[in-house]
Amino acid sequence: MVDKYVVGQIVLSKSGRDKGRPFIIIGVDDDFVYIADGMLRKIESPKRKKMKHVQPTNQIAEKILLGEPLTNVNLKDAIKIYLNKTSK
Repeated sequence: MVDKYVVGQIVLSKSGRDKGRPFIIIGVDDDFVYIADGMLRKIESPKRKKMKHVQPTNQIAEKILLGEPLTNVNLKDAIKIYLNKTSK
């Protein structure tokens, strides 16, 4: 089991107009996480969301675990892999 919120972790939005969408945490602050998906929310302008408004998953993007840099392409790929795993 991973910590509650870590960089590279895939989370689901629980509120707002992005409700239900998967995102990847790219930063953690005291009460907030900074999330991006590489498509609507790019790394250059991440969404600042309260921790209580995201649902953590046990999934961490593999490329980020391997030390690859955070890029929009890597985020998109990681989310596609996650969606393929969960849709089966």
